[in-house]
Amino acid sequence: MKLVDKTISKDELKKMSESFSGGLVKAVIDIKKEIMVVDAPMHADQEKKLLDMGSQQDDLWGINLYPDLTDDDFIEFDSMINVRPRLHNFSRGIEDENLQKKIIAIVSKLVK
Repeated sequence: MKLVDKTISKDELKKMSESFSGGLVKAVIDIKKEIMVVDAPMHADQEKKLLDMGSQQDDLWGINLYPDLTDDDFIEFDSMINVRPRLHNFSRGIEDENLQKKIIAIVSKLVK
């Protein structure tokens, strides 16, 4: 598990994806602090790490990164931690397009 608070290269993500079937890297983003944790078998583990670091649960969202893909295929908005009826998110996906755009902007800033 790795905290990304500055930048991470796509090459480093590619190396991480080799240990996970499907060529993906799981990540949890803190949309307020604009940081993320990558490279763990479960989003819940990454979420716990960020919570232990002082993040607020409502600011944390799970995604998958596909370092071999580009554009819209690079980020997948899918995680069990995203099921948050109190925030009007009723599925594993992130339903709010503005939230998706914010996450894309944060990932774009952190992944070089």
